[in-house]
Amino acid sequence: MAHPYYPPNVEISGGYVPNELSVPALINRFVGVITVHLGTTLVLARAVNRRLGWGEQAVFLWFMLCAFLHCFFEGYFILHHVALGSSQDLFAQLWKEYSLSDSRYMTSNPFMLCIETLTVFIWGPLSVLAGALVVTGSKGLRHVVQIVLSVGHLYGVLLYYGTCYFEEMYRGVVYSRPEGLYYWVYYVGMNSPWAVVPALLIFQSTREIRRRYGPTGESR
Repeated sequence: MAHPYYPPNVEISGGYVPNELSVPALINRFVGVITVHLGTTLVLARAVNRRLGWGEQAVFLWFMLCAFLHCFFEGYFILHHVALGSSQDLFAQLWKEYSLSDSRYMTSNPFMLCIETLTVFIWGPLSVLAGALVVTGSKGLRHVVQIVLSVGHLYGVLLYYGTCYFEEMYRGVVYSRPEGLYYWVYYVGMNSPWAVVPALLIFQSTREIRRRYGPTGESR
């Protein structure tokens, strides 16, 4: 069966079967799953630390969102990439929809498999650890982990954008459909938080470390 991905002649892993669910249905189910996950973890966090401020709760939820996406959603990709195009699992259908903006996920692309495997096994667990450190109030270690994790997220998103850019500029290979929805909303919009939020968290951690230890390196 012909597929809707770019380049048009790209071979889809496992063959292509159209999604059974509509885009609104996929979004509703995915948002529902994430809402349950974030709501449950936030309730647990508040039970552990009743003094958790709104700002810290927001940071905690960011790390829990990252943990869910890295460990489960991206974990699903590395486990099932070979048959992704023909599967009707919720996560498979979501990947097929997102891949209209980046078909590398539908072709078992080596770069995507490498970067996603690192994300699942390194940034996923570190996101859980960072969230736990926010809740327990471990300022020193929390900010070290927060910086490491945020630098990793920035590095990953720059590689992700960069490889697509150079493929298009120097090889003329385009992985996204031409419609604005797929390029600007899916590809740019859905990944941009992993450039913006980590930069803000690095700034926050750097400021906190400077405040605690001062220019001389002595703890205050």
